[in-house]
Amino acid sequence: MGVLGTLEYISDLMSSGHKHKKKRKQLQTVDLKVRMDCDGCELKVKNALSSLSGVKSVDINRKQQKVSVSGYVEANKVLKKAKSTGKKAEIWPYVPYNLVAQPYAAQAYDKKAPPGYVRKVENPSNIGTMVRYDQDPYTSMFSDENPNACSIM
Repeated sequence: MGVLGTLEYISDLMSSGHKHKKKRKQLQTVDLKVRMDCDGCELKVKNALSSLSGVKSVDINRKQQKVSVSGYVEANKVLKKAKSTGKKAEIWPYVPYNLVAQPYAAQAYDKKAPPGYVRKVENPSNIGTMVRYDQDPYTSMFSDENPNACSIM
């Protein structure tokens, strides 16, 4: 068995052992809103999140109450670890102002949002007036059953 045979044997052993290999997590950034008041709170959150396996960096913006965690992590595990510090934490609920169709609608506008951000709205189609398409609006406009109907005589 020569050098090439040995290398082939070792590569076969290595490839056969990886059949039950775990799927590797993708590199992602998880943004959280964490209530922090002082340097001690900030340090406590940073140390807790840095101790997670797969975390590459932890960036904290205390003014916006925003924590960005980059690495091979899952969002729910990062959130759970942030809550374990005793701080109020949630997934970052805001999006930039220019990505929302109607940023001043009641569901999207939030006074506590950082400047340039509004609350993320899941279903923006519910914003605005309700329009029913199952009946013709012109036939109900002059109906006797409609209390808001036109009363032209």
